[in-house]
Amino acid sequence: MAIKGSNPAIKAFYQLLGNTIVAGITNNTVWFALIFYTYLETRSVIATSVVSGIYLVASAVSGVWFGGLVDRYQKKRALVGSGMASLVFYALGLAVFLAAPEGAFTAPTSVRLWVLVVLLLLGVIAGNVRGIALPTIVTLLIPENKRDRANGLAGTATGIAFVITSAISGVLVGSSGMVGVLILAMVLMATSVLHLLRLPMPEQEPARKDGKPAALDVRGTVAIIAAVPGLLALIGFTTLNNLLGGVFMGLMDAYGLSLVSVQIWGILWAFLSLGFIIGGLAIARWGLGKNPLAAMFAANLVIWTVSSLFTIQPSIVMLTAGMFVYLCVVPFIEAAEHTIMQRVVPQERQGRAFGFAHSVESAASPVTTLLIGPVAELVAIPFMTNGVGADLIGGWFGTGADRGIALVFTLTGIIGLVVTLVMMNTRAYRLLSACYMGTAIRRSRRGTIATVDLRACSAGAE
Repeated sequence: MAIKGSNPAIKAFYQLLGNTIVAGITNNTVWFALIFYTYLETRSVIATSVVSGIYLVASAVSGVWFGGLVDRYQKKRALVGSGMASLVFYALGLAVFLAAPEGAFTAPTSVRLWVLVVLLLLGVIAGNVRGIALPTIVTLLIPENKRDRANGLAGTATGIAFVITSAISGVLVGSSGMVGVLILAMVLMATSVLHLLRLPMPEQEPARKDGKPAALDVRGTVAIIAAVPGLLALIGFTTLNNLLGGVFMGLMDAYGLSLVSVQIWGILWAFLSLGFIIGGLAIARWGLGKNPLAAMFAANLVIWTVSSLFTIQPSIVMLTAGMFVYLCVVPFIEAAEHTIMQRVVPQERQGRAFGFAHSVESAASPVTTLLIGPVAELVAIPFMTNGVGADLIGGWFGTGADRGIALVFTLTGIIGLVVTLVMMNTRAYRLLSACYMGTAIRRSRRGTIATVDLRACSAGAE
């Protein structure tokens, strides 16, 4: 067991992880099923891309507000409210689906279709409250020296939910359409909410100022984050990583399907998803070391090195091995960021801080995902099909549309590697590292000496 102890807080945390798996399976299944169903009914790639775009934008916009809710109310109440909202939206979605006449969802311009899409997306997005609340609950329930391992377990729970979702969502849509999906979602979400209501969670009412609950106060939250040396740079670095990661979101399926059939590709992703679980369990077992920031940069070096190499030849074996390593290492980055923020941001502000980070970081991937398709199709693919690239490196790299996509992956990995190396040598990295470690640092500038310690870091800007 990664976090030993018999006190009520530890027991509550493990029960909450189980609850998180159930809620994650529920919301992910509805999300994947909605994408599958929309495409199968309309046969429109544009329709599915619009659904994805709505989700990504709504997730980015709602993060700050959700963070305010997490700070404003008890964490348990926030989780219950999230589950109840999802349950209501799924029930409304089922009612719309059952009331629709046959063939009502086949046209991409169908009003009924988009009413259904919006209702189900609202249910899925309501579940994002949990992702923001969970790291603040780790701060609340877990001793500081064990939080990195707890964050690893949270990543494992997410991975388990994703693997199960990958296995059942397509089967459910194929066998019973959205009816089976939504009935299962309602049953699972109701079970999750009932369990939460009975779960004892040792927490006090959030602190109130002048008798009022915490306000959203975006400006104050940004001030808190900016007051911690290097923390804003960390969020910016993660955002840039997500910007680059959007390349893989936009092009990975197209590249994989150029190597294997769609059936094998689906099975392969179910296997690759195990990487999340393995990475999370590794953190739970060994932690992140004394300095999570160093672990985070080491993970980025691995990810971008692998990304620059795993497509240099058209091999499904290389792709599988590279993506498996990639997915095993991803949990280290998220766990490191959470562990750092749990220590240097005041607990009463953590919901808003995590919500702000979620909004900023989530906004990056959709931008790249939308832009990289045209870039690949209009620039990279011609470059490696009958352009200069085919003449220069085609002899060993290969030529054709798939090699154009592969070149985009390789260049993205190199850019990510360079950015990581640059960030590791910045003053922001040294300041945040010293801030987390609670040790003073000295720097000389025109004869002056400045120090930073943990007390100054965690004081924030109240």
